[in-house]
Amino acid sequence: MTTDVVAKLALKYSNPGPRYTSYPTIPSWSEDGVTQEQWKEAMVKGFNESNETSGISMYIHIPFCENYCYFCGCNAHRTTDHSFEKPYIDALIKEWQMYLDVFPGKLNVKELHIGGGTPTFLSPENIIRLVETLFKDVNKMDDYIFSFETNPRSTTKEHLEALYSVGFRRMSFGIQDFDPAVQQEINRPQSYELVKEKIDMARKIGFNSVNFDLVYGLPKQTLATVTDTIQKVMELRPDRLAFYGYGHNPHLYEGQRRFKEADLPVGDIKQELYDKGRAMLESIGYHEVGMDHFAIEGDALYEALKNGTLHRNFMGYTENTTQMMLALGASSISDTWYAFAQNERTDDRYMEEVNKGRFPIMRGHLLSDEDLVLRRHILNLMCRQETSWEDPALYTEELDVARYRLEDMENDGIVELGEKSVKVTEIGIPFLRNVCMAFDAHLWRSDSLSKAYNVSRDIQKEYIEKARQAKLQQTT
Repeated sequence: MTTDVVAKLALKYSNPGPRYTSYPTIPSWSEDGVTQEQWKEAMVKGFNESNETSGISMYIHIPFCENYCYFCGCNAHRTTDHSFEKPYIDALIKEWQMYLDVFPGKLNVKELHIGGGTPTFLSPENIIRLVETLFKDVNKMDDYIFSFETNPRSTTKEHLEALYSVGFRRMSFGIQDFDPAVQQEINRPQSYELVKEKIDMARKIGFNSVNFDLVYGLPKQTLATVTDTIQKVMELRPDRLAFYGYGHNPHLYEGQRRFKEADLPVGDIKQELYDKGRAMLESIGYHEVGMDHFAIEGDALYEALKNGTLHRNFMGYTENTTQMMLALGASSISDTWYAFAQNERTDDRYMEEVNKGRFPIMRGHLLSDEDLVLRRHILNLMCRQETSWEDPALYTEELDVARYRLEDMENDGIVELGEKSVKVTEIGIPFLRNVCMAFDAHLWRSDSLSKAYNVSRDIQKEYIEKARQAKLQQTT
């Protein structure tokens, strides 16, 4: 397929869509939420099914940042006051103990990721205290993986040594773009030399895996800045990286209101940035393992794609297939497979609820039988680029409609449809979210979501009628 055809497809399927780190996605969660008792029941069910087999994943959110990155859409508390550390860590430990009190046995942890905010806002001593206390009465599985996000400006040798001493071997750098003009626009100044210094330091200490987060579509970005950034990536050679599109939502994030609309690459120009970056990454040995994620051969993420064990959760792609993820801290989201729960967004409200002895749930969702089936198919597509409902246990009537929503993509060469299956083609991988949207029953049934994601309610009626007629023909 020619470059021109791929570019036309990119333009045709450029409408926004969920990232599907979960299904249902957060805007689709039930207004009824999850009660304290329902959450406890869902946790016990998830524990009984997964603890002895796959173990569980953990996420800890550290919301504090000393600097304000204007592009950021994460939940962060900007402050230079480090007196927040102790009470927040105390609350994390209390929340964790509440979980441990619910489970009927000792917890087996497979994976831990600390994100933010800026995890290295915490002092090295407090990092050690937090991790050692959390794992005092917990089993670490033999092949456990500990990783953390880091800002090279605030991460010291002492931080790296402390993290290494409590089991961390993987780290993720928020790079975004190496161009000084772009960095100035987003208030994220960090030189190539500084990043290289911290990576060299980490590898010398013993860290064996480095991830970069890169972003395209930032203000002042051009083909030249993206090219230069990827060339620097080639020199530093991270094991894996994410190449995300910038989401401009100034109505939600104050920092983004500082950008001039004229400085933002949009439409065809933004797509060119992605196409250029993706082509360069592939030319230097990075393989696309899933939506926006790349890894070199030999990296565990790449191997997981090849052997069919790639998994996706609220932390993104991982090689660990854990059904259950427990998340601690403000705004973090836990997943038992049968239910989701998101914590209070502000650290003040979060600590207040925990100190009352309550799970600090702001909102949640109990998955229906249909949710559970569609979730499995969306996860299969995101991680294996194919799925099938030949097994009656993996069938729900919505799949009959979903198949018709994919017909146009089949005509465009993005998917191959079977009677009860769908496979994403090689050229279709960049359009994974569009494929998954066809399976998103909540999106198609919601007036507000269908409008937000540019989905036609009229054509939805047409798909439903086609599925109804096909079913009638099968029964007559």
